[in-house]
Amino acid sequence: MVGFLIYFALLLIIPLWAQMKVKSAYKKYSQVPASSGMTGAQVARKILDDNGLYHVTVEEVRGTLTDHYDPRSKTVRLSSNNYHGTSVAGAAVAAHEVGHAMQDAEDYAFLRFRHALVPVANIGSNFSFILILAGILMQASGFILLGIFAMAAAVLFQLVTLPVEFDASNRAMQQVVSVGVIRNNEERETRKVLNAAALTYVAAALVAVLELVRFILMYIGMNED
Repeated sequence: MVGFLIYFALLLIIPLWAQMKVKSAYKKYSQVPASSGMTGAQVARKILDDNGLYHVTVEEVRGTLTDHYDPRSKTVRLSSNNYHGTSVAGAAVAAHEVGHAMQDAEDYAFLRFRHALVPVANIGSNFSFILILAGILMQASGFILLGIFAMAAAVLFQLVTLPVEFDASNRAMQQVVSVGVIRNNEERETRKVLNAAALTYVAAALVAVLELVRFILMYIGMNED
């Protein structure tokens, strides 16, 4: 029982800790002005143009840390603070999203694989727990197995997301340095923002893997009985 409670505590603590880290880093470095004086929108536009991605547009989107790249419309969307702000954090986030645009333009394999997994992952996320719960209530290991396969698809999506996000961050660091957006100690500060953001994806993947392993062990235990 104690081990069970510790397990669930970890499932709650790991993602919360990761969210706290990214929010703390973003809050801190959103108060640090970039020496270039460029807004996030200008940073995104400059990197895009320097890489020949003139067809990719940059738009403002409401919310906080709602920044993303839309591959369907070829649009980098930046939250208001990052779009208009001139902070180190804003530059880092803008460059990261442009990193996804660069992946899209280069037909980056992991990005394509992730896009292909989206419908399967959505089904897995929506139905895996229903199938597993039905299997537990009815003592039907077959339902649990179906739920495990569905969950595995969602977990695979989380795992494939890791190289996509890390690669986008690496591209971001290279670009902000090469185009002169950041200088001197700003490189260290920019990397801290990007690393904190990456933690959220690592935490999500870790939690997903732990849950999958737990249900696999449950299935094995039911069959042994």
